[in-house]
Amino acid sequence: MKGAGTMARTRTRIRSAVLAAALLVPLTLTMSASAQSGAGGVRMAAAPVLAPGATPTCDPTKSVRPSLDESGPAVSAIKRRGVLIAGVDQNSYRWGFRDPASGQLEGFDIDLVHAVAKAILGDPNKVQFKTVPTDQRINAIKNGQVDLIARTMSITCDRLNDVAFSTAYFEAGQQVVVPRSARATGIDQALKGKTVCVADSSTAQTELKSNQHGAAKVRVVGNQLDCLVLMQLGQVDATMTDNALAVGQAAQDPTVQVIGPSLTSEPYGIAMAKGATDLVARVNQVLADYRQSGWQASYDKWLGPYLGPSNGPPPANYLP
Repeated sequence: MKGAGTMARTRTRIRSAVLAAALLVPLTLTMSASAQSGAGGVRMAAAPVLAPGATPTCDPTKSVRPSLDESGPAVSAIKRRGVLIAGVDQNSYRWGFRDPASGQLEGFDIDLVHAVAKAILGDPNKVQFKTVPTDQRINAIKNGQVDLIARTMSITCDRLNDVAFSTAYFEAGQQVVVPRSARATGIDQALKGKTVCVADSSTAQTELKSNQHGAAKVRVVGNQLDCLVLMQLGQVDATMTDNALAVGQAAQDPTVQVIGPSLTSEPYGIAMAKGATDLVARVNQVLADYRQSGWQASYDKWLGPYLGPSNGPPPANYLP
């Protein structure tokens, strides 16, 4: 058996290798048939499949109306500090990842954070990035470690008990990644009797708690990229994660594939403190502007090469 030090070095080498050799192979983002909005697009319309944690009486996509007002306490604190503190990922290819050549954080979520910083502070680079594991996203907000989290975070009714969310800026759903050698054609076939990997505190973990789809064992890790490493090492048989992240794994490693269809419909939002209503409203204004100018260019740069053409961002849904 390999020692802890050897295993850590192996994981580091594999992570560096898959990021450095990332393949820009166009892949199809598979959605449930009821959620598809048109040929060739990746945007989902409102679907009858509820996000994990949602209830029939809750619409998690509704957020406060946008505002340009910057006199509220949360926005004022950011302006006085002179820097936006944002929780992000560094392991999700094309969303939030560290470029192995430059060492800089880049991706779709990173562009979004820069847009918020530019709107509030007048400079897109006035950002302090903090990499936050999946299971620490909510704690980082509640403990005041960050002003916001932009990290492929699904908006759910359960999470709204702890944090506030912006309007949705992307929509995804749960799918499964397996080695091509498994020759699986469906999710139940891919998971039956197998060990499946999920990130802790993720909506994939919530989905498997409600339905294990025949899985014999669930392996819980800190981040979804850890699951890809464990599959490469032969320690797990499959990964369940957001399909937008799943196709990123397949783009990094051509020996794995994404199995569908999507099991859920999940909107991504920017998470903030529950009491920071003024910041939520200001971020929603940034998103309103970003949908008109910025979103599509960022999508084409980071996501288009492997998600395919987009029908545009999800529309804003505001509270009365």
